[in-house]
Amino acid sequence: MLTDCSSVVVAGANGMVGSAIVRALESAGIESKSLTRAHVDLTCQPDVQSAIEQLKPDYLFIAAARVGGIHANNTYPAEFIYENLMIECNLIKAAFDQGCRHLLFLGSSCIYPRHAEQPMQESELLAGLLEPTNEPYAVAKIAGIKLCESFNRQYETDYRCLMPTNLYGQGDNFHTEDSHVIPALMRRFHEAKDGELDSVTVWGTGTPKREFLHVDDLAAGCLALADVDKQELMAQVDPMLSHLNIGTGVDLSIRELAESIASVVGYAGQIDFDASKPDGPPRKLLNIDKLKALGWQPSIGLESGLRATYRWYLENLEKIRN
Repeated sequence: MLTDCSSVVVAGANGMVGSAIVRALESAGIESKSLTRAHVDLTCQPDVQSAIEQLKPDYLFIAAARVGGIHANNTYPAEFIYENLMIECNLIKAAFDQGCRHLLFLGSSCIYPRHAEQPMQESELLAGLLEPTNEPYAVAKIAGIKLCESFNRQYETDYRCLMPTNLYGQGDNFHTEDSHVIPALMRRFHEAKDGELDSVTVWGTGTPKREFLHVDDLAAGCLALADVDKQELMAQVDPMLSHLNIGTGVDLSIRELAESIASVVGYAGQIDFDASKPDGPPRKLLNIDKLKALGWQPSIGLESGLRATYRWYLENLEKIRN
């Protein structure tokens, strides 16, 4: 399908996910156009409409989003729900208005209830209460799924949705407060090693379990899903449930993750856990059977992925610090 498209556009192409999709497209010999915050304010409907009119995508990857870790979600809930709602609504509607009948919308595993049955199947969506610490972001992503489903139902478009587990890798955000757990811990352990600190404190009890997918595996999954024939896809996905999970099917505790990152970084000090800080959901593991049945498999193990991410961090240290 992608090779038949004259115009493939990646929204959010400068971010970790978007840039990985661009790399994957290049490796497949597919030229793409970029749509980023540097080009247009994605929360402004007229600006997005004008940009999409110029780009005229045959296939649109929507990787643009306001993202962050538990601290950022807790601190900026209004921005997280507003910006994500506006970005996805503007892009999906503008794409439809320009006759784009194929797109892939990227969400998050946080769409599932806090106490969803593990591993979480796609049918768990809206089956219970969300995790309070990231509920605004989750609500926005659920709205994006339902917007795609609604266009598919009413206009027979082919708008697909992919829900990744926790992501990491090249191009990640290593901000001291707003980043996700892997880049946050990687930076903290690196700076503790450089500063010869005796201990590092990690938020929460360390007992929650999480699943992590390298962003290059996600990008490969995006291209794989984009190329699946619609009839083959419908054999795996109910038309009323247009999203698929993508992850590794394997999780580990935050304590185990912290110990792994400390080992990769070479930090030998003590790791303390601050139980007064929020843990988030007790477990988040995705069932990825449907996507695997379509032929995709993760290929990057956590240890090798962490080592590659740390190498990238060291190579870009000065830019990250600024």
